[in-house]
Amino acid sequence: MLTVGVLTSAEETNIKEAGKLQEQVSRLTTVVTAKERQSSDALQLFIEGSDSPVAWLIKNHGTMVEKHKEVLLQLLEKHRDRDSFSCPKLDTSSRVLLLVDGLSDLQQKEHDLMQVGVTRGGKRNHLRQLGLEKLFEPLTRVSVPPRVSLTVGVAGMGKTTWVRHFIRQWSQGAICTDIHFILPLTLCELNSLDKLSVERLLKQSFPHLADPSLVLSGACRTLLILDGLDEFRSTLNFSDAAPCNDPKKEIPIDDLITNVIRGNLLPDVAVWVTSRPGVASLIPGGLVDRVTEIPGFSPTDIQIFLNHHFSEQDFASRIWTHLESHKILMVMCSIPCICWMVADTLLYIMQSGTQESLPRTCTELYAHFCSMKAEVGEPRGREPVKMEQLHGTNRKLLANLGRMAFYGLLKHKYTFNEQDLKAYGIDLLLTQSSFGAGVLIRVESGIHTTYRLTHLTVQEFLAATFYHVSSKRAIFDLFSESTMTWPKIGFQNHFRSALQHSQQAEDGHLDVFVRFLTGLLSPTALKPLSGLLTLGKDDGNQKVWAVGFLQGLLASAGAVVSLRSVNLAYCLQELQHTEQLRSIEEDLRDGSLAGKLTRPHCVVLGYLLHVSPECSEQTNLTGCLNYTTVKSLLPQLLYCSHLRLENNNLKDDVMELLGSLLSAKDCHIQKISLADNAVSSKGAKALSRALLVNRTLTSLNLRNNNIGSRGAKFLAEALKMNQVLISINLQNNAIEKEGAQALAEVLQCNRKLVSLNLRKNTVGAAGAKGIADALKTNRTLTKLILCSNQLGDKGTAALAEALTLNHSLLSLHLQSNSISDKGMTVLTKALRLNRGLVFLNLRENSIGVEGAKNMAQALQENNSLQDLDLTANLLHDDGVQAIARAIRSNQGLTSLHLQWNFIKSTATKALAQALASNNTIQLLDLQENAIGNEGVIFLADALKINTSLRTLCLQGVSAGTCGAVALAEALMTNQTLQTLDLRGNAVGMKGAKALANAMKCNRSLKSLNLQENSLGMDGAIFIATALKGNHQLTYINLQGNGIGESGAKVISDAIRASASGCVVDI
Repeated sequence: MLTVGVLTSAEETNIKEAGKLQEQVSRLTTVVTAKERQSSDALQLFIEGSDSPVAWLIKNHGTMVEKHKEVLLQLLEKHRDRDSFSCPKLDTSSRVLLLVDGLSDLQQKEHDLMQVGVTRGGKRNHLRQLGLEKLFEPLTRVSVPPRVSLTVGVAGMGKTTWVRHFIRQWSQGAICTDIHFILPLTLCELNSLDKLSVERLLKQSFPHLADPSLVLSGACRTLLILDGLDEFRSTLNFSDAAPCNDPKKEIPIDDLITNVIRGNLLPDVAVWVTSRPGVASLIPGGLVDRVTEIPGFSPTDIQIFLNHHFSEQDFASRIWTHLESHKILMVMCSIPCICWMVADTLLYIMQSGTQESLPRTCTELYAHFCSMKAEVGEPRGREPVKMEQLHGTNRKLLANLGRMAFYGLLKHKYTFNEQDLKAYGIDLLLTQSSFGAGVLIRVESGIHTTYRLTHLTVQEFLAATFYHVSSKRAIFDLFSESTMTWPKIGFQNHFRSALQHSQQAEDGHLDVFVRFLTGLLSPTALKPLSGLLTLGKDDGNQKVWAVGFLQGLLASAGAVVSLRSVNLAYCLQELQHTEQLRSIEEDLRDGSLAGKLTRPHCVVLGYLLHVSPECSEQTNLTGCLNYTTVKSLLPQLLYCSHLRLENNNLKDDVMELLGSLLSAKDCHIQKISLADNAVSSKGAKALSRALLVNRTLTSLNLRNNNIGSRGAKFLAEALKMNQVLISINLQNNAIEKEGAQALAEVLQCNRKLVSLNLRKNTVGAAGAKGIADALKTNRTLTKLILCSNQLGDKGTAALAEALTLNHSLLSLHLQSNSISDKGMTVLTKALRLNRGLVFLNLRENSIGVEGAKNMAQALQENNSLQDLDLTANLLHDDGVQAIARAIRSNQGLTSLHLQWNFIKSTATKALAQALASNNTIQLLDLQENAIGNEGVIFLADALKINTSLRTLCLQGVSAGTCGAVALAEALMTNQTLQTLDLRGNAVGMKGAKALANAMKCNRSLKSLNLQENSLGMDGAIFIATALKGNHQLTYINLQGNGIGESGAKVISDAIRASASGCVVDI
């Protein structure tokens, strides 16, 4: 540390302890600023005359930084139009990155489009989101900023756009102001370099930096960006690369990059690497401190994009409708770059004025895209001769570009230099033509000029056009560019060869190429290319042969449905051979796949799970699986959201398979239902192991299995650690007291579980007490189902005690638990204190008049309970009258269920009087109570006044014509009742006529159930004709009224004609 007599020894020590040179300068400035002017003047004179690093940094730091930012902004200016979406909701600044825990197997091993197909670009809810401004910040207060950050995204996802936006924001001082220098390098530009040092690389790339060695010394916080690792010519070898820590030593460029990432070179500099996932996986995980992923467009994003960019006429809605009808195109639009291409191509076709149908396959779309690029600026509809002249040079250019694209694809080469273009006979001047500039991008830099196709899929399409044309005349294997092979004559042999190479490629890099190659056998795909390709006559035989060949491959696919097998279904889709696909899709939606899952069907199902959001969001495989089919489908089930595997007699061996599925890093499953199978404790153990590592599953349904108390204990141990699952259903699993107590321990420590269903498990009073004790401290569980568990009054008392302390439980189900008035006494006392419970189910117990009176007292104090179910108890008139008096003043209850309670007209009168003053009750259920016409008339009178009731259930209440007429009169004035259920009464024809007249003026009733009411043909016709003036009724039930088939048709036709939106059951 340099001193000039103005610092004390303590100040000097404090400055030295700052560590980095930049921090020392900062402390020095702070200390001197606080001193007298004479001291600061002396220091300033010393600095101006000194040549030390400290002095140099103080004098030049600000100027260097501003000059560097200015240069970066100038370089970025030429990319501004390409980088901007001009749509605020989709601009990079408004989007986020996903923080991921390393790369999944899918990302490491599969083609970009296969990755997008299974994820559809959607954000995964369990992943943390990071804005660019926080990309290099510590994630917690005790963590440190990452040294090496990796951002991955498939081709066209916008990695370079994100990098440019970050640099632009930083240069403008909007984000990461603590970073002093950002040094962006595009790795494809380094492909022309052989050996050099880090210092020379930076001098060559950033000549405006006067002294880069000082910038890289650690004196300033610097970020080095290595953009596009997937476009780097060399495969990084981290195991064999020679270590180097000398920034002046010249070493091979691939060793240089390896040593920078390892931290041997530039250890104080933060590094940000962007790449496609497959290449990024070559970097050892231990070297990367943070991995983020760029999410694709969701369907909502795609719609926003279309509405913003194609607002004229109805183009946006027409494009969106087309994408919805052709799911594979929608999937591809998850990639922003392809979304642009698809939308522009569809718009071009719609604006062309021709009668061409919009493309239905990817091959058709890309054929139109190339045709569009060749014809931009030229009028369409020319005479054939003139069109031939127009495309003369483009035909040659397409052939040479296709050859370069094909052999580049085989070598995993996606960027090309001028020497590559010349080697394939491509005239550099033609690259500036309309077609050349439309499909080939020229990237210039101070180091190197490179070329690449507009997108990876464009390279794959051009490669397919080359192979398609060449295979008809080639006599040797086209996959061998420079070596002689055994003769291979005829298109079919070459097509077989392409499919064979594709199926054998472990990374799937030929998948999309063979999709396009297959699609080119369709005349509709070739038509737009008629001026660009040399095509012979096609009688359609090759297409028919290809369909048969692909179906043969499907039938002989391996025991497990791999992504290579699924790609065969993609190929059939390109040929529009979709009969089997549509059949499986319909069966999947209807849940009728039983006995139909042959090997080819399993492959098609795997394809559907990729392209159909409806199929993957709820995959209903109920009653159609066994061990073999589960094992076969296992790799494709990873990507379902809601997986229903009910009623399949699945045993513990299948649970082992599903455990491995749920443990996979690629797993997207959020809900899984294994209800009605044969899972024992061993199977529960396999699932519990998966729950320890799974980060996506939120709901697990094991209803009606046999896991027992032992299985419940296995699951409980996992749930103590699991912080994702929020709902578990263990109904009817014989977990008994021991299982309940194990789950009670979970409730004491788990802070995620929201819903627990233990219905029909014989947990008894002891099990209930354990759960009740846990509820005293638990504050996250909101729904607890303990129906049919032999709780009795003792178990109920334990739960009641918990309710005096727990105000977070919202729903409690205690149906069929032998609860008597004694249990109700304790429970209702708790309800007077509880302010959280919203739903209480006490159906099918032994609650009598005394219990009902205690509940009435509770309702006079409790206004938080909204839904009370007392069905099938022993309340009688006296008990219900007490409850009726309570709800006159109660302002919380919205639903009251009192069916099967031996209620007569006296209690009904009390309820009617209560409804006259109560303005919160929305549902009243009095089914199967003999209230008769008198009781119905009381209720009808109340309806004339009440404005809150929405649903009134009066099934089987011994109502006749008089009661129906009274209700009809009420409906003439009541405009709030929406559902009226009069099933199983004796309304008769006159009652039906009265109700029909009421419906002519009522505008609130939406559902009317008159099943089994002796209406007869005439009564039903009255109801049907009444609908001519009613526009609100959406459901009506006239079954069981002696109408007959012919009468039913007459009524059905009449209703359909006058009220087409109304569903009629006759």
